[in-house]
Amino acid sequence: MIDDPLVKSLLTNVVEDESNLPIVQALIDGVETDEAIAEKTEIKLNIVRKILYKLYDMGLATYKRSKDPETQWFTYSWKFEEQEVINHIKSDSEEYLKMLNKELEKEEDTMYFVCPQGHIRLDFETATEYDFICPECGEELEFFDNTNLIKQIKDDIKTVESNYKSFTKKVDA
Repeated sequence: MIDDPLVKSLLTNVVEDESNLPIVQALIDGVETDEAIAEKTEIKLNIVRKILYKLYDMGLATYKRSKDPETQWFTYSWKFEEQEVINHIKSDSEEYLKMLNKELEKEEDTMYFVCPQGHIRLDFETATEYDFICPECGEELEFFDNTNLIKQIKDDIKTVESNYKSFTKKVDA
C-alpha cells in the first residue's frame, strides 16, 4: 500500500519526512508497540512516538492502552487504519479536482491583463478600474494569453483523475 504514489504522498505529509515512512511500514507489517517499531526501524523512540501521534491525530492509526499487571506500566498497541487512508485520499482527490475545475472555469471565462514588470495580474473588470495601468509601477497593462495555463490545468486534472482511478482500482480489487 505504501508504494502507491497517492498513499506515499499523504503519509509523507503526515510523517513530515520520507525517512519516517518505515514507521508506517512497520505498523502495516503488524508491529504494534512503539518500542518494537523503534527497534525494527532503528528510529529514535521519541520520533516514533511523535509520528504515531501524528498518525493518530489524522485518524490513520489507533491504539489500545493496556496495563502490565506486574510493572503497572502502560503499553500502547498501535494499529494502522488502512480504510482511513483510503478515505483521506478519496476526499483529498475529490477536493483537489473540484478546486482545479473551478480554477479552469475561471481561467476559461476570464480575460486577464498583466503588468509588463510582473507586478500584478488583473481580470478585465479590475483592469478597467485601474484604467489598464499597473497600480504598482504605473506601466500600461498588457493582455495575458492564458492558453498555456488552461492547458496546464487540464493536464493536471487528467493526471489527478488518472492517479485517482488507478488508486481506486487497487483498493477496490
